[in-house]
Amino acid sequence: MQDPLSSLPLVHGIDVSKSQATVNWTAVKSAGYAFAYVKATDGETYVDPTFEQNWTGAAAAGLLRGAYHFFRAEDSPQAQAEFFWQTVGGNGDLPLVIDVEESMSQTAATLISNLTQLLDQLQQLSGRRPMIYTDPGFWNGLGADNFGDYPLWVADYPPSGVYTPTLPAGWTTWDFWQYYGGPPSGSTDYVQVPGITTPVDLDVFNGSAEALAQWVRTGT
Repeated sequence: MQDPLSSLPLVHGIDVSKSQATVNWTAVKSAGYAFAYVKATDGETYVDPTFEQNWTGAAAAGLLRGAYHFFRAEDSPQAQAEFFWQTVGGNGDLPLVIDVEESMSQTAATLISNLTQLLDQLQQLSGRRPMIYTDPGFWNGLGADNFGDYPLWVADYPPSGVYTPTLPAGWTTWDFWQYYGGPPSGSTDYVQVPGITTPVDLDVFNGSAEALAQWVRTGT
């Protein structure tokens, strides 16, 4: 199928995990993708088995890279922050991301409290403000509207012809947008990214290539 935003003058990227198996990063770069977010960790102990090869491969091919951690509300926020930071071994080019998309049967109050502690701890370790990845459908059910100072990577898959995402409560703008999340289960009709043989999430940066490069240089 056709990439719904391929014709727009945006900075395009992808995000990957073990679901994409082995990625030919040179081919991804040659196809015009400028950045990649790579899954690093999950909870307190799990490391994505393809993290290291994707982390080094994206950099070697010349893509800007960032790492993300899947947040588990039932686990220690401090332990998650330290595990994520130690696994990645530094900031990368793009902000470190906390992926918030499941409550793990915890109350909203517990999730918000643990997320706040994790973000604070990660900022202390890295010296940079982390980014939150979430979707408005999940986030708005938490009743949390005081995280708008954090950079936002929003997951929102709009219908054809819509070129802006729905924002979660508390934010007035977005920094990265995951606008395509692969096909329905069992479908073989999906956007093909050169160098990747499976469906892959597609993202854009909310700004020019120069603005993204400035963010990489300054951290803001």
